[in-house]
Amino acid sequence: MSASIPPERVEQVIELDDRVSVEMAGEHDRVLRALEERLDVEVSLRGNMLTLTGPEARVRAGAEVVDQLAGLVRGGHPISPATVETVADAVDGAESVGPILDDVVWRNGQLAVTPRTPGQKRYVDAVRANTITFGIGPAGTGKTYLAVAIATAALMRREVARIILTRPAVEAGERLGFLPGDLAAKVDPYLRPLFDALYDMLEAERVEALFERGQVEVAPLAFMRGRSLNDSFIILDEAQNTTPEQMKMFLTRLGYGSRMIVNGDTTQIDLPTAQKSGLVSVIDVLEGVEDISFVRLDRRDVVRHRLVQRIVDAYGAAEHPPGSRP
Repeated sequence: MSASIPPERVEQVIELDDRVSVEMAGEHDRVLRALEERLDVEVSLRGNMLTLTGPEARVRAGAEVVDQLAGLVRGGHPISPATVETVADAVDGAESVGPILDDVVWRNGQLAVTPRTPGQKRYVDAVRANTITFGIGPAGTGKTYLAVAIATAALMRREVARIILTRPAVEAGERLGFLPGDLAAKVDPYLRPLFDALYDMLEAERVEALFERGQVEVAPLAFMRGRSLNDSFIILDEAQNTTPEQMKMFLTRLGYGSRMIVNGDTTQIDLPTAQKSGLVSVIDVLEGVEDISFVRLDRRDVVRHRLVQRIVDAYGAAEHPPGSRP
């Protein structure tokens, strides 16, 4: 312990390999700053010597994070502020980060989509192991993005013949006729997050070709009625805004050779107050049924700006104050 460090604080110096120290600094010291913010310790890097200063427990946890980051670099993984979040969350949960970041869901050129939290890894594993997977969690937990990545990989491997993207157009009451344009134009505002993820996965020309060949289809949930969906990967987004009847209708569209992902956030239901959410009711009906999995994500799985995590926490506290029943 340095003589200049107050007794309640400790200092730990870690020697890094040349390659690790370069990656750890990153562009404009962004990784170091991310370490400071996430770990709540002081971080400095002089040459190959990284120094952590702060409360003993935080410094000890920080040293473990640095060790896992160094292991990733030695294994060929570039690191970034987002990697710091992933590693720190894994350390908090006493899990190894290697199996998380080594699980490449989809790769296209420089893009490699992987889970970034233990919860996201459980979600990906559940989708692979089950015919129907429900992803339930707040905004920013990667449900939609990972679902589209998994579906795109399945389509490119010819495990399915098409991807079907759908969601309830609750704001329009599922009555889209009064909106201008053709069906694609009418549903575009509702399916934009799914479109954005798809265009992240593939070049625009390939996406357009898939649409033209009917290998990617988009439709509001109301248009699913009466269909049997075979050899398809079907993603239902914003499922909290389905009614129980719509949820039953959707799930019973499942055809041979098909898989389904149903994503939603039970804290953001836009249905009329008296209307029960189909996502809420389906948990009671189907949880425990073979070949159906429910994966719950939470604030620890939020991979957007750290402020999103704080917003989720704040709303959770406001909706469930101390002493209230969740």
